[in-house]
Amino acid sequence: MEQNLKTSDFYYDLPPHLIAQSPLENRSDSRLLVVDKSTGDLEHKRFYDIVDYLNSGDCLVINDTKVIPARLIGERLGAVEGKGAKIELLLLTRKENDVWETLARPGKKVKPGDVIAFGGVEVLLKAEILSVVSGGIRLVKLIYDGVFEQILDKLGDMPLPPYIKEKLTDKNRYQTVYAKEQGSAAAPTAGLHFTEEILDKIKAKGVKIAEITLHVGLGTFRPVKVTDIAEHEMHSEFYNIPSEEAAKINETRNNGGRIIAVGTTSARTLETASNGENGVNHSSGWTNIFIYPPYKLKVVDALITNFHLPESTLIMLVSALAERENILNAYTEAVKQEYRFFSFGDAMFIV
Repeated sequence: MEQNLKTSDFYYDLPPHLIAQSPLENRSDSRLLVVDKSTGDLEHKRFYDIVDYLNSGDCLVINDTKVIPARLIGERLGAVEGKGAKIELLLLTRKENDVWETLARPGKKVKPGDVIAFGGVEVLLKAEILSVVSGGIRLVKLIYDGVFEQILDKLGDMPLPPYIKEKLTDKNRYQTVYAKEQGSAAAPTAGLHFTEEILDKIKAKGVKIAEITLHVGLGTFRPVKVTDIAEHEMHSEFYNIPSEEAAKINETRNNGGRIIAVGTTSARTLETASNGENGVNHSSGWTNIFIYPPYKLKVVDALITNFHLPESTLIMLVSALAERENILNAYTEAVKQEYRFFSFGDAMFIV
């Protein structure tokens, strides 16, 4: 059992040309690397083959969060045009009464009391800076007339990760086909591979599908900056497991079926709500759970996931489900076989 792991223990070398810059035309055509979590054995498949690996009596757990077009470019009121007036706000977490936690760039130019206007000549939205939380993080009060979601859809862009340089032409390609609960600053990308057709085939096999929610927030954007991973602090994210969905998960466990999480967000939510007896509690709230070896997952039996950044909390999580060496070997093989990496890249099934 590995103890006292360092951030550098989760490094792998990734050629930049393997970072996927755009989604495939067909979601389910992506490649699928199947990893045996016990032996480390690998199989090379396509994502549409996932149906063959799911059995009647299993439960597939999906994160139904919906990404909001959270990236806003505005202008600080009173600033001189062309003199650094442009400010970018990334909406991260909704607090209460239109107060949001945001990432401001450049943060040094955004101070409490400042007001940023969005919409150009026709100002549709204003953000009053309330306080500095830390670094580039600001607490802001949004001021607007009308329906917030409609205004945001008009003004905002999808908050694509910084490693994606190409502009996304279809906003829906950064949403899962089952997204419905608005609130994420980033997509639960493992779910991007699913199509309605594949979900129908999975249901037809007698697999339950449980829908839970975790709104992906700041943690997705924060690198691990400490040497000892135990010292890293995760940002809190809101989650919800409805009672009827918890019942599906617990019934599956009681009947001997597998719990298969779609994405690290689903896995973190399930582990947060673990009742310690092979199931989960119906619950909602905030979680900052950080999963890394030697943690043993209590609820999740298998995981569908994308390929993650070196030294990230996400590659640490998958290393807790399968041995770290198995994961790093799988990543080495994926690089060798020129899989596509990260948000719009290929998938891995750890089973």
